[in-house]
Amino acid sequence: MNYLDYAATTPVDPRVFDAMLPYFRESFGNPSSVHRYGQKAETAIEEARETVASILHCRADEIIFTSCGSESDNLALRGAALMRRNASGAKWILTSKTEHHAVSKTALQLEKEYGFALEWLEVNQHGMVTPESLSKAVCNETALASVMYANNEIGTINPIAQLAKIAKANNIIFHTDAVQAAAYLDVNIESLGVDLMSLGGHKFYGPKGVGALYVRKGTKLVPHTTGGGQEYGLRAGTQNVPYIVGFAEALRLTAEEREQRIAHVKPLRDQIIGRVLEEVSDSKLTGHPENRLPNHASFVFKDVDGNLLLQMLDASGFACSSGSACKTGNPEPSEVITELGFERDWALGSLRITLGVDSTPEHIDSFLKTLPSLINKARTLRS
Repeated sequence: MNYLDYAATTPVDPRVFDAMLPYFRESFGNPSSVHRYGQKAETAIEEARETVASILHCRADEIIFTSCGSESDNLALRGAALMRRNASGAKWILTSKTEHHAVSKTALQLEKEYGFALEWLEVNQHGMVTPESLSKAVCNETALASVMYANNEIGTINPIAQLAKIAKANNIIFHTDAVQAAAYLDVNIESLGVDLMSLGGHKFYGPKGVGALYVRKGTKLVPHTTGGGQEYGLRAGTQNVPYIVGFAEALRLTAEEREQRIAHVKPLRDQIIGRVLEEVSDSKLTGHPENRLPNHASFVFKDVDGNLLLQMLDASGFACSSGSACKTGNPEPSEVITELGFERDWALGSLRITLGVDSTPEHIDSFLKTLPSLINKARTLRS
């Protein structure tokens, strides 16, 4: 099998695994315990927090460890929206339909169950939220805006620093989901200017089941898990010590090796984009042609069932993903692809290829030799 789905998840880096191992058995204490076992576990968490803070260029007490990027998104949106409304009566939430469901469905729940008002930000033909789009949507009662740093499905990078500047000028809390972005883009809080930022460990060679939320000092949140006082009272529950250690080590390695990782994947990505558009009829790139993640190539193919194509690729030894979701046998195009304006005969045929540290030119060459014939076969079966 050739793995071409690094946007879905990444394998744990052996160095990360080694850093985690001692905290499963030798140093297994509960970090809330007073004895030396607990103190050692607590020290590991606080050292991990310091590591993450140094990479984000923020204070250690602005880092909240969670179970994943989705939990970080939920805590950010629900916590900030409720606190802001309690404090000022602000009730509007701004986000886009191209967000990860951890953001968009949380925003929809806040509208339906909590009485907030929700406005969907317009995106351009590349799925980008522009500064003009945000400026047009803000009002005196806007509580929160959430725009992802880079899109997991189409790879487009949003102008987060500009958007955060607009939000700050209008006294709006600004959150960004950086779960997909952190593997390749700079997550320096000082230059981004955001109030809240979500991260997830398994997107950059850390373990699944751990994430973090940056919370700018002074940004108040309603806790979404109550109980003990862990994570500054925002996220109760005994911390997952080995996973937090792994998260910090994975992020440290990502920051340290970012440039060489980009140099490895970008030429392979460009080769995929160039050859697919040249060799496959009725194919279009989705997302921004240049301002996109360096490991990310995504397409739509006319008159192709994306789920069938994935199955055929899997049978041929290639693990990829699609934006269409099969619901009880009825494939539906993703909201992201639909938001870009593609008709159904195009939108159902989406394909995402994402690369990583183990991708090789041989993998890509083999994939590119196989794909055109599979697309032709998929079209024949669909007609």
